Amino acid sequence: MAVLVGKPAPDFTAAAVLGNGEIVDSFNLAEAIKGKKAVVFFYPLDFTFVCPSELIAFDHRFEEFQKRGVEVIGVSIDSQFSHNAWRNTSVNEGGIGAVKYTLVADLKHEICQAYDVEAEAGVAFRGSFLIDEEGVVRHQVVNDLPLGRNVDEMLRMVDALAFHQEHGEVCPAGWREGDKGMNASPQGVADYLSENADKL
Repeated sequence: MAVLVGKPAPDFTAAAVLGNGEIVDSFNLAEAIKGKKAVVFFYPLDFTFVCPSELIAFDHRFEEFQKRGVEVIGVSIDSQFSHNAWRNTSVNEGGIGAVKYTLVADLKHEICQAYDVEAEAGVAFRGSFLIDEEGVVRHQVVNDLPLGRNVDEMLRMVDALAFHQEHGEVCPAGWREGDKGMNASPQGVADYLSENADKL
């Protein structure tokens, strides 16, 4: 599996359902996220089992991503019409409701192949990619099909990246918004560990 961290996020143009419910034929990633951070996440299929819990979790935290200037984009190999039908199915009936972010149709599997998350079954693993304002992947995690992801962890990574960008310090294990960073030097490591090693 490819490691895309530190590399430009593969661009794509595909049909999609936007967060306002509009169906478009040519959603372009680079245009949609230009100058902004973004989370692109892949999931296996509409109308399945673990997937709705993840998509609803992203929707419940959508405002938190927006406050941080982060676009959220979901991708699966389903058509835009399947995405639309799933959005129009209530949560109580196994749907996801009108999620507020874009869902991209990867019918030809070109996008999941470009991000190297296609499983042998032909669907996408649960891959998540954090992309910075320059279009570079800064974080990725890929879960196997039965293992739902932690959306709060992606928010934590967004905060960590923003902290690093603002302060130049690095973020030690378990870092959360409001925690101290670490100066990336031998003395910085010693200073941090002398105060925080017992909390790790």
